Amino acid sequence: MAKEKGRKLIAQNKKARHDYHILDTYEAGLVLMGTEVKSLRQGRASLVDGFVQLDGHEAWLHNVHVPEYSQGTWTNHSARRKRKLLLHRVEIEKLESKSQETGHTIVPLALYFKDGRAKVEIALAKGKKEYDKRQTLREQQDRREADRAMASARRRQRG
Repeated sequence: MAKEKGRKLIAQNKKARHDYHILDTYEAGLVLMGTEVKSLRQGRASLVDGFVQLDGHEAWLHNVHVPEYSQGTWTNHSARRKRKLLLHRVEIEKLESKSQETGHTIVPLALYFKDGRAKVEIALAKGKKEYDKRQTLREQQDRREADRAMASARRRQRG
């Protein structure tokens, strides 16, 4: 069997980019059980309610839903168990000091396989206010409308 290359996305947390200002991102490895890896290889996971908690110089991923493996036996994992993240000590210390500030949290953005190993992209984030969310949506709409106008102008020029 050939070794896997590249990045294969399993799950993404689009709501996190909507609800938070992303300040800094990190890539972390995951400590998983065999049935969890098999379930992830089937492309089934959800990061929606996930968050990272730092505890005694260790990082833990909570509330990420990895469904039980369908062919698993009594050795199957529980779907929402907490999973240890593999980060360098310096990264954990940096996250710990910055997450102590008010309004800062650590959220998972993406879960993927990189060269055959399960990785999670986590971000140090600051919560957005409601008006910030509306402003972001307005900017996206304006950008889309401008792109549409430019595309229609190009079509008129050709035709």
